[in-house]
Amino acid sequence: MKISVLRAYLKKEIIDLIRNKMIILIYLIPTMILILFGFGIKLEVTHARTVIIDNDHSKLSLEIINKFSRTKYFDVRVENLSYKKALHLIQTNKADVIIIIPPSFSRNLYKGAEIGVYIDGSFPLRAVTLQGYIEKLLINGFNIHLPIKIENRNFFNESLRDYNAVVPGLFGLIFLVVPASLAAIMIVKEKEMGTIFNFYSAPIKKVEFIISKLLPPFLFHSLNIFILLLLAFYVFNVPFRGNFFIFWVVSEIYILISVGIGLLVSIITSTQIAALVLSVIITIIPGFLYSGILMPISSMDKESFIEAHIFPVMYYNHLVYDSFLIGQGFKASENVLYFFILCIYAVTLILVGTFFVKKAIK
Repeated sequence: MKISVLRAYLKKEIIDLIRNKMIILIYLIPTMILILFGFGIKLEVTHARTVIIDNDHSKLSLEIINKFSRTKYFDVRVENLSYKKALHLIQTNKADVIIIIPPSFSRNLYKGAEIGVYIDGSFPLRAVTLQGYIEKLLINGFNIHLPIKIENRNFFNESLRDYNAVVPGLFGLIFLVVPASLAAIMIVKEKEMGTIFNFYSAPIKKVEFIISKLLPPFLFHSLNIFILLLLAFYVFNVPFRGNFFIFWVVSEIYILISVGIGLLVSIITSTQIAALVLSVIITIIPGFLYSGILMPISSMDKESFIEAHIFPVMYYNHLVYDSFLIGQGFKASENVLYFFILCIYAVTLILVGTFFVKKAIK
């Protein structure tokens, strides 16, 4: 490998990125994704339209109404409706929750009294969340002596802030999609413009060509690690409890995986549009579905659980969440295993991509 040749190619690639203003998008797109999705994805359910039908008119039923009215999770209206008309409100999308307090509820409380709760299940995750809120208020929210007592304690994300759950997960999405797309475009543009023949005819080795193409997106996005980390700290106030060095090394390996995916995409495409579309499709879908942002991996069905373990984003996000919220680092054997799995991904993708790049006209 000739350092002078490699330096010349790297200089050319960096000049092209600056001339085409691609350098701006390298830092603008990840920042926009983090800000837009960080503020836009809300796992918490608030201001659910709630209708309470009080057929008991007791002190306890009034206390129930007041408890629901004083929380941000429910916008309460007290109505005097029949059972059929109440359910019609959900059917016509005029209410999210119907709570029916039966007659003599307070008198029959210790004999096994029931409250009717009806929730709009059009969006299952929202419905399950609302169900949890309601159960907590009904069981643990009143100054009455029930035979059941619940003590809640939340670990890692004690305040249950959406930002603490969403923002770290976006790192896996950003560093999977953006470096892969850039790496694919940088190689495919040589095919589209015809300058790939310079590579075929010039006395440059295949390894030198690949390094010159993959090193710029790798280095530029390495800087994005620090930019996004600062945004997470100072814009979203996300805590960081782990080892920064571990987080940085894992992120660099993950970016290497991403540019390796871009290298494979460039082999099977011949236009920049095709390379961009294909790289986005094969990265953004697993980046959302199997990253753990919207659904815990442990809660997935058998097929989706297996698919999640095929993609590297699950392993990276596990380590990122550990760095931000838990802080176990390599003290946890699972983190060590996931780190080595990412290393295997990176080496395999780069070696396979290098093997299939041909220094000859097809």
